Amino acid sequence: MNKGEKNIIKADKEKNISLSLKHITYRYKPEYPDAVHNVSVDINHGEYVTIIGHNGSGKSTLSKIIIGVLHKQKGDIKVFGHLVTNKNIKTLRKYLGIVFQNPDNQFIGSTVRDDIAFGLENHLIPPKEMPEIISKAAKSVGMEKYLDHEPLWLSGGQKQRVAIASVLALEPDIIIFDEATSMLDPKGKREVKEIILKLKADRNKTIISITHDMDEILHADKVMVMNKGKLVRFDTPENILKDWEYLQSIHLDIPFVLKVALGLKSHGVKVKQTLSEEELVKNLCQLDSKK
Repeated sequence: MNKGEKNIIKADKEKNISLSLKHITYRYKPEYPDAVHNVSVDINHGEYVTIIGHNGSGKSTLSKIIIGVLHKQKGDIKVFGHLVTNKNIKTLRKYLGIVFQNPDNQFIGSTVRDDIAFGLENHLIPPKEMPEIISKAAKSVGMEKYLDHEPLWLSGGQKQRVAIASVLALEPDIIIFDEATSMLDPKGKREVKEIILKLKADRNKTIISITHDMDEILHADKVMVMNKGKLVRFDTPENILKDWEYLQSIHLDIPFVLKVALGLKSHGVKVKQTLSEEELVKNLCQLDSKK
């Protein structure tokens, strides 16, 4: 990759929209309905966006189109203002990273160090630069003490953290988490969510997380709601969850704290409908003190 190609995205960071999708459509077979139908959305650089929807709603298909694993059949994709074409897709793909659902399917190397190095080697990073990059990436996910461990002996959460480190080592501008916590235990899920929130706080990467975890969307800047291949909502978590009955009508759950607040109200307890656990507890304590 020459210097001009290397800077194709970096030079256009002032264009606030990191990812623009216009009328994206894809179907797996001619006789099937569209898996993704006419999806248009602009995502600002530095935003944390979650994508929710029931199984078969088109979430993962859309992520694979963005990353270039599947080729859109209609519509346009722009990355920092650059139209993605067959000629430049390999270059633009270098600025996107993806963390998949199953961490066991993402390991190549015999050690954590080797696994992080694999992606760097594919990107032709000079060998003398690799140790520092590997160390920094491992440290960013709390795995610096495990660099010489075999992936086989790591927990699911640790494996997923290594997968994230492998992506971070390549310094992508956009990271997609494709149901990255769905196969983890509660501890592993918490660890991955903490990494995502840390990345959000830095505001130098666009984060797109496809998730079934409705509690995760509370921390997002924006939420995309997919249903039957279509983008049916795109708004802040607060505005999306105001219409919680609609979410349930398309077979989606609601966050636990909202479920508790609604349950209390249905039993005559006068609490505010809130998305904050702290606010709910405070409200309940105030009610108790008035008795």
